[in-house]
Amino acid sequence: MTINDISKLLDCEVHSCPDRLQSQVHTACGSDMMSDVLAYVKDQAVLLTGLLNPQVVRTAEMMDIICIVFVRGKSPDIKVVELAEEKGIVILSTKERMFEACGKLYIQLNRNTDKEAEI
Repeated sequence: MTINDISKLLDCEVHSCPDRLQSQVHTACGSDMMSDVLAYVKDQAVLLTGLLNPQVVRTAEMMDIICIVFVRGKSPDIKVVELAEEKGIVILSTKERMFEACGKLYIQLNRNTDKEAEI
C-alpha cells in the first residue's frame, strides 16, 4: 500500500513531501503517546495521531516512520510542516477519528498482506 492509497482511503489533505506519495507502507500505528510509538513501531510505518507538536516529527524520524496522519480534522502549523519537509516525512490530515482511521487502515493493510501471501 502506498501513502497515496492511504491519502485516498482516509480522504486526506497533503501538507508535506507530495513527491513521496508513492512510498510503500507496511504497518500503521495510532497513538497520542510518543513513548508507545518509541516502544512498538516498526519501520516503513504510518503514524496516526492527534498531537500537533514538532516532537511527533522528531519521534517519526527516530523510528523511520515515513508518514504522519493527523486525525480529527487537525491541521499542523507551519513549524511542524517545515520540520517534516526537512526530514522527508509526509504529513497528511484527515477528518476521520483515530478509531475509524486505524480500522480502515487495518482492514486495507491486511488485505494487501493476504494478497502478497497468495502470490
